[in-house]
Amino acid sequence: MVEKMATKGQRYYSEKGQQKMTEHGQSEEGGGKRKLLDKMSVGYFRRVTDQLREEFPDDEERGLFVKNVLLEVQGKADLVAMDRIGSVALQKLLALAQPSQVGEVLAELGGETGSEFKTVSCDRCGGHVIESALKQMVRWTDDTPSEENSQNEEETDAGNCGMLEAQVLSLCRVVRENIVEFIKDPHGTHVVRTLIHVLAGCSAQDQSDTRPAKKQKKAEPELTDFEVPVSFWWELKYLSETLMENVKVCVANLTASAVLQTLLTVCHRKRPILGKKLNKGIMGYLTSLSSAPGVSPLLVFMKDRVCSRLIQTVFQFSSKVQLRDIYMNHLRKQLMPLALHEFANFTIQTLIAASVKYKMFLKVFDELAEGFEAILAAGHMGVIVQLVESCVQREELQAKVLQLLVKAFHCDAPATRHLSCLPLFLSLLAYEVYYNTESAEGDVAPQRPLSICYHGSRLVQALASFKDRSILMNSLHSLSPADLLTLGTDPAGSHSMQALIISCSDKGKGKMLRKLEGLYTQLACSRYGSRLLEAVWNSATISQKQSIAEQLVPSETQLRSDQFARHVWSNFGLVHFQKRRPAWLELQTGESKKRKMFSDILG
Repeated sequence: MVEKMATKGQRYYSEKGQQKMTEHGQSEEGGGKRKLLDKMSVGYFRRVTDQLREEFPDDEERGLFVKNVLLEVQGKADLVAMDRIGSVALQKLLALAQPSQVGEVLAELGGETGSEFKTVSCDRCGGHVIESALKQMVRWTDDTPSEENSQNEEETDAGNCGMLEAQVLSLCRVVRENIVEFIKDPHGTHVVRTLIHVLAGCSAQDQSDTRPAKKQKKAEPELTDFEVPVSFWWELKYLSETLMENVKVCVANLTASAVLQTLLTVCHRKRPILGKKLNKGIMGYLTSLSSAPGVSPLLVFMKDRVCSRLIQTVFQFSSKVQLRDIYMNHLRKQLMPLALHEFANFTIQTLIAASVKYKMFLKVFDELAEGFEAILAAGHMGVIVQLVESCVQREELQAKVLQLLVKAFHCDAPATRHLSCLPLFLSLLAYEVYYNTESAEGDVAPQRPLSICYHGSRLVQALASFKDRSILMNSLHSLSPADLLTLGTDPAGSHSMQALIISCSDKGKGKMLRKLEGLYTQLACSRYGSRLLEAVWNSATISQKQSIAEQLVPSETQLRSDQFARHVWSNFGLVHFQKRRPAWLELQTGESKKRKMFSDILG
């Protein structure tokens, strides 16, 4: 029967398909009986999922397919939602369903009073279905009625959206009544966080697949705004008040803390007045608790693994006045012990970034500068990197922080050690450790292979944006061709080299490119080196591009056969360079003028 799903679209399911859903087995899970889908139904929804991955002939047939499947789900939505296979199918169906259909599914999942929302939301599979249903609110204003049938269609759309809106409000009520259970549950907490986004009219970017085939890098989701009903604005306020009434739980519990962090982030974007009120309330609670005499309770919380993350979010969205009060009343003369703590150092990083535009940053900088080398010795490189990155915006402090770095890495004296600063910064190792020597004298540093780490690369990238970077450029020019190749083909080092070269003037860039002659082919055949080469090419002058092209053309066979270099060959237009040089020059001149024009516009 199921094989007919891929055909004409009119008879996706027959009466036999309905019979598959009528029988349910029972299984014991966690000591209690729970109804589960039988094996035939599980196979049925697995094939539904497979069919949804295929393209439909048109929107009408897709709509009919979704309608028919949801009719099969009717009456047993909770069983489908809490089944591993059924949950995946239902999530995909809801993404294609009309708002009214989503509302009907939510109404069945919640039961007559909405009390069943808690059971489904706190289920490892059901929680994903609730989240998927909530995210469909973004489409509640998509349909615009035509002028001919405007009155009827407006009434229909209002009813459809009203159903979904009512169910979201019902879920909000259940969440507020059972807030502690929701925010402490590992699955329920995600439902509450999605609910907060929806109530504020803020949608996070979805992954392309419900179950990604391979692990992806964690990144901050991109947020997009959409219009929401007025009732949602009030519900967000009520939910915020309920969370603040239970702030003690949010401070102590990891999953509950994540809910409050989400609320702060969303309110800063959509409800700034409410966000300021929440920030003030959280800090008021944290600083009101008793602690040892003469010790601010905030210092204790900043050293806590769970609460330190919440404090980071509070610092990130605090106003100038609030940050100043926090520093003056609780953190002054306490930054060094915090910077050396395994958890509190992350809150200090956020404080540095949040205060960089204010006068208090000068006090923060001076206090941390006193223990610069101690922070390095503790291995908390994030504090150092954040301090240097912040100094990019504070030109008056750049010379001082560079002097601190040179001194901390023991390459300040004798002056010949200045040439070793780049390898030391990239490796985050002091001179004696890097070169394995105790001697303080000697004009030439011992030779050793270049070593690069992630934070070292970030440090050099930040320093490349300083007004005076001559000490770095001199050190770069002193590197051997082998070290330059290592730097240019390293995942982290290539970004450092790119920042240093691109920040140069045209004259300085030409001098550096001459140092790279003979390495262009090897760079082009590297995954990271090819990216570096293209970035340098885009910022180079016409004469510099011509020089690079002349170096690459003799290696045509190698370049065109390499998986990375072939893109360099194509993007640089080296075929035209070989056979139609005037046309190539004209094309490159036009592109350079276009880039310069856009860079001038963008400032």
